[in-house]
Amino acid sequence: MPSLFSLYRKIFFGRKPGWDQQPLPYIKVTAPHVTVSETKVSQYAQVCGFQFDGKVLPPTYLYVMAFRLHAVIFTHDGITFPLLGMIHLKNRIQVYRPVTVDETFSLECALTTSRETDSGLEFEFVSKAFVGEELVWESLSTYLYRIDVAGRRVRPPKAIDMAWETPQSWSLSEDLGRRYAKASGDYNLIHLHPVLSKRFGFDRVLAHGMWSKARCLAELMPSIGDRPFTVDVTFKLPLLMPADVGFGYEQNANNMVFELRDSKGRRPHLSGDVQF
Repeated sequence: MPSLFSLYRKIFFGRKPGWDQQPLPYIKVTAPHVTVSETKVSQYAQVCGFQFDGKVLPPTYLYVMAFRLHAVIFTHDGITFPLLGMIHLKNRIQVYRPVTVDETFSLECALTTSRETDSGLEFEFVSKAFVGEELVWESLSTYLYRIDVAGRRVRPPKAIDMAWETPQSWSLSEDLGRRYAKASGDYNLIHLHPVLSKRFGFDRVLAHGMWSKARCLAELMPSIGDRPFTVDVTFKLPLLMPADVGFGYEQNANNMVFELRDSKGRRPHLSGDVQF
């Protein structure tokens, strides 16, 4: 597996000329014979709130591994624009069966599609994990390279229509980003320290979007169990730390909807849906 440290040096300090107004190329990278560390999985589970039994991987953990392949594609010459302003818009994870720490995986990631929207250039990464020939896990990430257009109005995102009488309350400390980075290996500067995040226009450090997804999913896993499922999330508003947030969900016959909001329950940071 590639080193994220060396890739981040290219991402944060490399020079790119800018988007050439062309659709992005199809780029695919693979990594065979990938194994995971029970110690690292346990550390990740603790930071994200999963109950780890020493065997079954949290359903978001393979994303941590696949993101290394995302970073390889980000640094490819076919990506002509700088990535510091890139936004992770949406993420879907499909779990076809529970996977365990003692299995060996083949990982692949492909930049599959790109399209110009009112906000900029959207593009999608499809990541897959195989055990032998069996597809056990899959992820779809939608990213945005923002292109500022004069006069465009940005509408604030709306919360989904769901009951919000008794949400759980979580307090997120300023060091959460550093603890998540240590557990995941994802040392994105905007999540590490206020001094670093201010360089990129944020007064405080940001919570990692995939931590938010993992933390929400950890609360739902007792209801999900070992069933195959798909979990979709949309990242709506940046979550600046330290912060108090609320988490709520509704369970229906065939799906669950959930949301992470500010402490007053008005502004959504993340909205999600689980389908069985």
